[in-house]
Amino acid sequence: MDDKKRNANGADYNEAEKDFNLENEGVEIDDVQPDVDGEVIDEEVSDIEALKNLLQQKEQEVEKEKKEYLFLMAEFDNFRKRTLRERSDLLKSAGEKVLKGILPIVDDFERGLEAIKDSSDAEAVKEGMVLIYNKLIKYLADNGVKEMDSTGADFDSELHEAVAMVPADDSTPKGKVKDTVAKGYTLNDKVLRHAKVVVAQ
Repeated sequence: MDDKKRNANGADYNEAEKDFNLENEGVEIDDVQPDVDGEVIDEEVSDIEALKNLLQQKEQEVEKEKKEYLFLMAEFDNFRKRTLRERSDLLKSAGEKVLKGILPIVDDFERGLEAIKDSSDAEAVKEGMVLIYNKLIKYLADNGVKEMDSTGADFDSELHEAVAMVPADDSTPKGKVKDTVAKGYTLNDKVLRHAKVVVAQ
């Protein structure tokens, strides 16, 4: 019974007799039992090749993106340096423009000082000083610098710097600016210098 097996119906049959009968009918044994292991190996090799190709494709994409990233970083660094240089040049040129505009006023002061030496007319000297002062104030206004009107205004810590406190009276109520010690100025509506004031309390 060692070389006999039992089929699903419980009948005994001999494997050797079955193979003999199949060969006589022209059927190859290998055709009846396909090489399953060979098919699995072929599929695994195909999967490995596909994964290798995918990995190579992804590596190429990463390398491309890395190059693009480095290019963008270099472009940004150049942009940052260029912006800083342009800003520095702008500040320098703006400073040069302002200083150059003041030079004619300095010339007027020098001519006025020279005229004082030979003049004993105080009124003429005063008139010359007023003209130069007005010219300077106009130049500042043309460049966005304006004087603050502080005396009599409400004290504002954003605009004023209190240097003294005095008792409030009928002419100057509490919280108002009694007097201006040093004028404040704005540059394009931004505080350039706080006004130094005396505040009523």
